[in-house]
Amino acid sequence: MSNFILAGLFTEGTTDVRFLSSVVERTLIDVVFECAGEFETKVEVITINKSGLNFNQQIIEASRFAFDKFGVVFLFVHTDSDASTDELIFRTKIVPAQESLLLQDDMHCKHIVAIVPIQMTESWMLADKNLLKEEIGIEKTDAELGIHLNPEVITNPKSLIENIIRLSKEDLPKRRRNRGLNISDLYQIIGQKIEISELEKLPSYVKFKNSLIDKLRELNYYYR
Repeated sequence: MSNFILAGLFTEGTTDVRFLSSVVERTLIDVVFECAGEFETKVEVITINKSGLNFNQQIIEASRFAFDKFGVVFLFVHTDSDASTDELIFRTKIVPAQESLLLQDDMHCKHIVAIVPIQMTESWMLADKNLLKEEIGIEKTDAELGIHLNPEVITNPKSLIENIIRLSKEDLPKRRRNRGLNISDLYQIIGQKIEISELEKLPSYVKFKNSLIDKLRELNYYYR
């Protein structure tokens, strides 16, 4: 008989969840494959009213809702670093949020796994350059598009992707340039198609995956 691991996913924005939901689910499946015994997994997207709440308060409310509504084992918590490192985000957001959760009553999910892309979620979308170009429909080189660098050193990856989409439309007839692909169309499809092996080239993704393994070990699921 299979065991069941139910997790929640709480993201910074609505576009983030379109990309991350599939990435997180597939990562969890990959990691759970190494667990002792057979497991089924599911990730529920957690949505709350964030109005007037600071980050700590959002995490507490999301953990309460996730536990009450779904009975999640742990909560994936996403926030972008918006910088070249994640040091400030962990020191001022993730660690305090975890400490605050431990002070809550048992009607909260007190286990979190942080997802902190360096710069932005869109940095992870740049991890598989061939997939990105294929989905946009452009044949220029990585250097011509400015994606030959490590995605985590690109300070505004969202703007870069939008520029690549704009370039892809330049060869279209004028009457068609305002139609077709927008960046909002890419989040879900790239999240579903991106190879985990490409994401594993990014230190921030590896840190997230290792944190997940550590959490499963802490909860006595992981055997290695």
